[in-house]
Amino acid sequence: MTVTHLVTHSGGFHADELLSSVILTTLFPQADLVRSRDPDWTTPAEGRIVYDVGRAYDAVAGLFDHHQRPNPLREGGDPYSSFGLIWAHYGHAYLRARGVPDDHLEEVHHRFDVDFVLPVDLIDNGAIEPSVAGPMAGLTLPVLLESLKPAFDDRSPQADDRAFAAAIPIAKAFVEATIARKAAKCRAEALVAHAISEAGPSRVLELPSGMPFRAAIENAGADHLLFVVHPRDTDWALTTIRKGDDTFEARADLPESWAGLTDSALEEATGVPGAKFCHNARFLAIADTRDAILQLADLAVSDGAGVGDTA
Repeated sequence: MTVTHLVTHSGGFHADELLSSVILTTLFPQADLVRSRDPDWTTPAEGRIVYDVGRAYDAVAGLFDHHQRPNPLREGGDPYSSFGLIWAHYGHAYLRARGVPDDHLEEVHHRFDVDFVLPVDLIDNGAIEPSVAGPMAGLTLPVLLESLKPAFDDRSPQADDRAFAAAIPIAKAFVEATIARKAAKCRAEALVAHAISEAGPSRVLELPSGMPFRAAIENAGADHLLFVVHPRDTDWALTTIRKGDDTFEARADLPESWAGLTDSALEEATGVPGAKFCHNARFLAIADTRDAILQLADLAVSDGAGVGDTA
């Protein structure tokens, strides 16, 4: 079927149909985007996808609303918004259009669904309160996107439509950046897994560049690793490995005697020529060369040897 029209409701907008529009306008750039509540537009028709309006969910007919009763639910019982429904049916095609390779497609689709789509679904349906974000509640993505709506007393013709059109590229930037980051993380995990197999029992993991590494280390069960080294633009970095996403606690810290030192002071404290910097919080050290950073790593392992397998 050739899609000729993408139809969502007129008036004020929310994050779910805005983000749905990002997915659909990317896949069907030739289609006209129509904002209307007129039944002539919100009922099924050849070449038409209707979402967040119409009070029906029928993917075969091109209907993707969630306001009806009973409302569409995920397998776990959480409610869909229009965004969740569109992502469930068109997410894989969108990822292919964005260049995500087939071997990472399912993983990126799942991670984006859990981390990005599901929270939008829950907030749109009132299944969670925005206040759960605490003092950051006003800075969640749904709130920020809805802040792009015109003011209540802007009565100019087409104000809502103009605001909606202007909001789409902003929403698109968030979607594309998040997809790109998750795809990159999948690539990084493959590289880290290979590096772990090459490193054997070493307490130090050497990577070809800076990249996300903790998840791959955990997935590999590499509990023996304490530190990671990798080249930067003109020097080398030594970093700690955090114990989890929600903590800054590391498996082992860099030596306390290095904290906050730079250049000659750090060289003197470590005995390593080319040592340049150690962060005061002891999670990062920098050296001029690979040889120097590996020497620092060996010293850090010796200092943290009593930590044991702390993953």
